[in-house]
Amino acid sequence: MKKVISSLFYLFLPLFLGGIVAFLIKDSIDYTSLVRPPLAPPKILFPISWTLIYLLMGISYYLYKKEYKENGIVDVVYYLQLFVNALWSIIFFLWKARFIAILWIVALDFLVLFLIYYFLQRKKISAYLNIPYLLWILFATYLTIGIYVLN
Repeated sequence: MKKVISSLFYLFLPLFLGGIVAFLIKDSIDYTSLVRPPLAPPKILFPISWTLIYLLMGISYYLYKKEYKENGIVDVVYYLQLFVNALWSIIFFLWKARFIAILWIVALDFLVLFLIYYFLQRKKISAYLNIPYLLWILFATYLTIGIYVLN
């Protein structure tokens, strides 16, 4: 039973945290009222994309933890990037601290790069499952900078 609970925890923690953050910021999201840079997607794309990305993140970590039980640098970077990811939305939408959000998302970019690097050392599939996440947050970095400059 303990194994089932830990497996569910690994699989669904990113989705659960994303849901909590979405609930906290739902009344503060001003995306459609902002001047957005070229290539900015419609608002509806974000919950769809994040749901898929959070599921991939959970699967990647679950596959890693299935094989590597000990806690190490991968675990530290994984949970740190989850924290930084969750706080970005609060910084950007709830607090409207757009310049801080740029610095925060650049830190997230590097954390996810480190995570992929560490996953590559031990569990390649876990690294590959995080590539869409990296691409999406690099795009989000562009959007964050563009929104800051244009507004």
